[in-house]
Amino acid sequence: MTTIHARRRTMAFAASLLAAPLVLPAVLPTPVLAWRIVFDPSNYAQNVLTAARTLEQITHQVTSLQNEAQMLINQARNLASLPFSALQQIQQAVQRTQQLLGQAQNIAYDVQRIDQMFQQKYNSVSMSTADQQLVADARSRWQNTVGGLQDAMRVQAGVVGNIDTNRIQMSALVNQSQGATGALQATQAGNQILALQSQQLSDLVALLSANGRATALAQAERSAAAEQGREQRRRFLTAGSGYQPGNARMFNGAN
Repeated sequence: MTTIHARRRTMAFAASLLAAPLVLPAVLPTPVLAWRIVFDPSNYAQNVLTAARTLEQITHQVTSLQNEAQMLINQARNLASLPFSALQQIQQAVQRTQQLLGQAQNIAYDVQRIDQMFQQKYNSVSMSTADQQLVADARSRWQNTVGGLQDAMRVQAGVVGNIDTNRIQMSALVNQSQGATGALQATQAGNQILALQSQQLSDLVALLSANGRATALAQAERSAAAEQGREQRRRFLTAGSGYQPGNARMFNGAN
């Protein structure tokens, strides 16, 4: 009997061990249910809207940075200096014209010198002036006139010689102005064009001055010659010291 009961207890214990795993499935689903993801549509929509707004803000910031960068680039272009200058050539042309004016013969472009020369050579002829001095003064006035005409022609030649140089400089400056990358370059090109025009105007003033000087000397010579002619005629007709008739011999001494 004891053996039978022992076997029964053994079998019951084994049966309980075999039956124990059958209970586990009822306990395992509990932790699985704890990790289940719950989808909230309203929360998802709010997150998407927030992300869209953030992306829009970033886009605006990038656009603003691009605009600022372009503005800096434009400012740099506006501040860029013109890589071309015709100032030296313009100044050289002005100096050449000034040198021609400074080489004026006999009567320079000087107020005091002009007054002195006219007082000596072009003023009223004195009755006490010797005939030899009258001839010397007349020759001096003629030389002044010829020199003035030569000076005028030299200035004319210099001004004409500047025309081709001015044409090349004007073409270069216009090209620089049209290809300017900023306001400063365009302004500098415009200033150089104005400087070139000023040089051309100075050439025109020099030409008019030289021509006017030559014309004035020629007119002054005619006026002085007329005055001297009157004095010489007066001396010729003055009784006693003027012309004295005499016998003239012609053809082998016949009267």
